[in-house]
Amino acid sequence: MLSVLWASVLVVVGIGVLTAGGEALVRGAVSLAKLLRVSTAVVGLTLVAMGTSMPELAVSLLAGLEGRADIAVGNVVGSNIFNIAVIVGLSALIVPLMVHMTAVRLEWPFMFVTSFLFLLLARDGVIDRLEGAFFLIGLVGFTAWMIRVARTEIQPADAAELEAAVTPLLVHPSGRRVLLDVGFVVLGLVLLVAGARVLVHGAVTLADLAGFSERSIGLTIVAAGTSMPELATSLVAARRKQPDIALANVIGSNIFNIAGILGLVSVITPQAVHPQIVASDTWWMVGAALLLWPFMRTGMRISRREGLVLLTGYAVYLWLLLR
Repeated sequence: MLSVLWASVLVVVGIGVLTAGGEALVRGAVSLAKLLRVSTAVVGLTLVAMGTSMPELAVSLLAGLEGRADIAVGNVVGSNIFNIAVIVGLSALIVPLMVHMTAVRLEWPFMFVTSFLFLLLARDGVIDRLEGAFFLIGLVGFTAWMIRVARTEIQPADAAELEAAVTPLLVHPSGRRVLLDVGFVVLGLVLLVAGARVLVHGAVTLADLAGFSERSIGLTIVAAGTSMPELATSLVAARRKQPDIALANVIGSNIFNIAGILGLVSVITPQAVHPQIVASDTWWMVGAALLLWPFMRTGMRISRREGLVLLTGYAVYLWLLLR
């Protein structure tokens, strides 16, 4: 019993360190980008979403290098399910999420296509180096396209919303301290590496002692823990009446999780995909992405009732997974 408790403590500590590392890295990177005169719209639509996915990257990369593909892949798939079902669901319960930012509507098709491509490519039980490279190239193209959208198609009201969301992330809103920004980035990277090691060790130990599979742990505890930065960012945006930011953060993170994280990990070392992830969990991920579209299109908002549907769906998913 003591060993299970200790493993649980390691998981909680790992999640805390990862969250702190992600926060420091995002703040340092955003401040550096602004110092380099990168537009707020570009920062808000690309860098923030990627930055909040750094815990997922650290954990999946470490797990992949250690040969624990069920945690590496399960973390990505589970995080994407959690992001839509729980984060969007909770955000919509706080305030109905009005969908008016053009970028959000343009990002959704890429998220869905990326999710579906993962389903197709994983059917043979492995994501190999060529498939990983394909995802990374897709991410580069998508990011370039989003930068173009941010520079040429963003509306003034959307730009103001992005400005309001990005400004609180700056390390020094009115100063120019390059060393401080770099220090935050370095601190964030160190904490991410340390947190990933603690979380993966705790998760593997907990799985062994509690009788859970690494797949189940990766899809649930690890995935939810690494999604804490996205949860915090989206809930804050919802409370500040910035619904598009809440949605853009989730959609952008989901794209980066598959195309960036799984792509990079698979290029370094091909990742085996558990048969149950292919047969069940990936379908839940694709289904959650698909369900988001009619919710976004009905009245151009995600209502509290639809948020409750998403949360209920996640509860059903957990029950089926852990029963």
